[in-house]
Amino acid sequence: MTYNKITADVLAAIKQVVGDDAVITAHTDLEKYSHDETEDLHYYPEVVARPKSPQEVSALLKLCNEHLIPVTPRGGGTGLSGGALPVMGGLLIAMERFNKILDIDEQNLQATVEPGVITEEFMDTVAAKGLLYPIDPASKGSCFIGGNVSHGSGGPRVVKYGTIREYVLNLEVVLPSGEIIWTGANTLKYASGYNLTQLMIGSEGTLGIITKIVVKLIPAPTTDALMMASFASNEAACAAVSAIFRAGIVPSALEFMERRGVEWVIENDGIIFDLKEDAAAFLLIEVDGTNQDVIFADCEKINLVFEEFGCNDVLFADSAAQKEELWRIRRTMAVSVKSNSIYKEEDTVVPRAALPQLIKGIKDAGVKYGFESVCYGHAGDGNLHVNIIKAHMSDEDWNTKLKDGIHEIFELTVALGGTLSGEHGIGLVQKDFMPIKYTSAHFELWRGIKHVFDKNGILNPGKIF
Repeated sequence: MTYNKITADVLAAIKQVVGDDAVITAHTDLEKYSHDETEDLHYYPEVVARPKSPQEVSALLKLCNEHLIPVTPRGGGTGLSGGALPVMGGLLIAMERFNKILDIDEQNLQATVEPGVITEEFMDTVAAKGLLYPIDPASKGSCFIGGNVSHGSGGPRVVKYGTIREYVLNLEVVLPSGEIIWTGANTLKYASGYNLTQLMIGSEGTLGIITKIVVKLIPAPTTDALMMASFASNEAACAAVSAIFRAGIVPSALEFMERRGVEWVIENDGIIFDLKEDAAAFLLIEVDGTNQDVIFADCEKINLVFEEFGCNDVLFADSAAQKEELWRIRRTMAVSVKSNSIYKEEDTVVPRAALPQLIKGIKDAGVKYGFESVCYGHAGDGNLHVNIIKAHMSDEDWNTKLKDGIHEIFELTVALGGTLSGEHGIGLVQKDFMPIKYTSAHFELWRGIKHVFDKNGILNPGKIF
């Protein structure tokens, strides 16, 4: 596909739509929009526009469609797959001015929000009303809800409460043609033709730009308990995960962390934690509900499971401050890993019982190809984030052998019944690995869907496939 540059006339038209103060053209100011949190990749847009209404988004897309100008939608810029990178230049539409919580319907346990609302701010707002929105990725303090929807983001608590797909009821979307539609209905059931709402979730801004989101809310639990358990090996910790569920317990969070990740958090963030020598891996387990006696009984059952898998030690958080400190270890781990070395992060997911085989295969691949790795993630979902560390690997090996090692990890993931991404999306950096899992029939269907929505291919080109 051949795209056109933004001419002076088109730039003037963009300014007429959103106003001069909502258009960015200076190279130094464009730098912020040239990258997200994906490695060290930078792609500069020609122009950034910051619309504030669906009508302005519509006018921008009509203009770009007419002139064959590529358009990249951008949320909070916290993505890890390069989904918001303007790889073809063109116009970047920043959704940061769509930042309003429009309605909280306490009668129907629903809320309507704009896509630029910060996830944690929304969670806190509904929590003040005794309600829970459980989609809380590690970047919840800065990521936008619209980006979460576009990438199928998750977080620790989807293990009990379900993925973002179960909470999005309806979407207002601007199509590449400029037409504005609602994808579904504000109802808990939907059996009226193809479900366009579900199609938009995880589409990474390639089919349309989301301008309103209707989400389901649930009553918030009133109490919880948090434990940190240590194990002598990664495999033992991972094997304990599925056993917890087989024992009849569904925790509200079940996170895995390797020792080295915890070490780096302690070094970089000043967190005080007694890291015993025999601890190679950790599970962070939260159980929540409304009855403290039931929660404690569940914790006792979990302890029995831990004993079966040679658990070394269990720390039971005895205060809100200690709970926060333990959660901070997990939530700051990604930043700590990044600060220590050049890295690449992969987002694998398998059936949870296959986690021991997956992590062993990851370490075996590291030995074979000469890289180190630090793993952590939402073990209760079978979702493991694999941070591959350059460390002492030569530049030549990093640039040549590494891709073969990642390919082998994804082949193992698929062989174990898993897939390439659980919550980060495919975006730019994972698309070359898609044929490991998917056939030509899949690609033909995806391209057909893309063409129906975006005949000129202007919207977020170069992503997914």
